[in-house]
Amino acid sequence: MAQKILVGMSGGVDSSATALILMEEAEVSGCTMKLFDSEDIIENSKTCCALTDVEDARRVCHLLGIDHHVFNFTGEFHKEVMERFADGYAQGETPNPCIDCNRFVKIPYLLRRADQLGFTHIAMGHYAQIQWDEASGRYQLLRGVDASKDQSYVLYAMTQAELSRTRLPLGDKTKAEIRAIAAEHGLVTADKPDSQDICFVPDGDYAGFLTEKMGLCTMPGDIVDQSGQVLGQHTGAIQYTIGQRRGLGLSAPAPLYVIGKDMERNTVTVGDSTALFTDRFTVREPNWIAIETLDEPIEVTVMTRYRDRETLASLYPLANGDVEVCLREPKRAVTPGQAAVFYQNDVVVGGGVIAEIG
Repeated sequence: MAQKILVGMSGGVDSSATALILMEEAEVSGCTMKLFDSEDIIENSKTCCALTDVEDARRVCHLLGIDHHVFNFTGEFHKEVMERFADGYAQGETPNPCIDCNRFVKIPYLLRRADQLGFTHIAMGHYAQIQWDEASGRYQLLRGVDASKDQSYVLYAMTQAELSRTRLPLGDKTKAEIRAIAAEHGLVTADKPDSQDICFVPDGDYAGFLTEKMGLCTMPGDIVDQSGQVLGQHTGAIQYTIGQRRGLGLSAPAPLYVIGKDMERNTVTVGDSTALFTDRFTVREPNWIAIETLDEPIEVTVMTRYRDRETLASLYPLANGDVEVCLREPKRAVTPGQAAVFYQNDVVVGGGVIAEIG
């Protein structure tokens, strides 16, 4: 059966080129997901999901001669992304809302609409690759060939069912090639800058968003060293992240960094640079792609942040379903709430949420 593909279009060059490329082999329609209501992001060119992005996607679809749909998922986005973001910070973690957006909103809800409208597949403009592996009988997620744009990290939570119905046609191309293709076909998004900021926090003021928009209560508390000695006062624990050096308001003979937070005691713990390094941590909510499950230890490389340097590691299954990650060499500022994604060469083995350090 010929593929009928619903392309998620953010209004940027990548998703525009995705629709253009797939038109050569399938019946294509575009759609834009309305995720967030805020006048603050309308004129902010560094975020996705602004109203101008919807119009850009519509203009591209008109030029290509394909249908364009707009789906309102603001309620789902608030619950699955914004509330998770706030809950993570309330628990002392530093979550990645872009991963949650893909995992809980964009991919599953786009597939639901595809089913309702009679599409066989969805497509996105991510720089990653999906391949069927005969040996394992599983779909694999691989890095994009453009290492500077690879987005396999943010897609680690995709299921086999989702991978089987998703097309990522940019994975074997570079960003420069995509911009050239878009320009050659006169797409209005060809030179549009990439989005950079989180759409619902366009000014980067996470603490202000969490207190003013999400109702988190923040109170001053103690900044302590590893022995519990009080060194100063913080203005609210949610304003601090692991590895932070600036803005502590402390005077010390050597630089001090945030190395931990205790939300129940409302304390922020600081230490020297050596205290930021760890050689082990646990991961919760693992999702496996290249393997069905982790039954025995395996060797991988791990990324603990997007665009991070990889580190050799051994993975050990735990009785409760979590995973213990033992690093070959200590890694700096591993942060609870962030994603740890496991690779073997270019293949994503799986990943999960960093839970406990040490």
